[in-house]
Amino acid sequence: MRLVIAGIGKMKAGADRELVDRYLERARKAGRAIGFSGPDLTELPEARAARADDRKQAEAESLLATMPAPRILVALDEHGRTMPSQDFAQRIGRWRDDGAGSLVFAIGGADGHGRALLQQADLKLAFGPMTWPHQMVRIMLAEQIYRAISILSGHPYHRE
Repeated sequence: MRLVIAGIGKMKAGADRELVDRYLERARKAGRAIGFSGPDLTELPEARAARADDRKQAEAESLLATMPAPRILVALDEHGRTMPSQDFAQRIGRWRDDGAGSLVFAIGGADGHGRALLQQADLKLAFGPMTWPHQMVRIMLAEQIYRAISILSGHPYHRE
């Protein structure tokens, strides 16, 4: 199953970018043995519309246009569901085992996701009720994907 992180906005070079890249590379290496390719990172420009709703709609259309089909879509959303790392890993493993071709994690712009994207999401996922900068969300998501792959690979999980 191909893993993709698609986000609005581009990370600049520096410590944040290096950390995301480190987790993505770890996930790529560990995931090959258990049926995963990627995760690949796609970064799209922020929309320039004046109204927030127009920006969200344009960004949703842009994100959806870059996504492979068929796919499972996980929207990172402040109103989404929270879940423990083990449950996250099991969900990803189940999608893989069910034959999903691609799993896309979508990170919206500063205003959030547009309705079109949220309506297509198979899961809306939150990293808690706090607001996080998009750079931090990329780091946390890359780490959780790596952690999920590690759990699915049978590595001991320190919380058990």
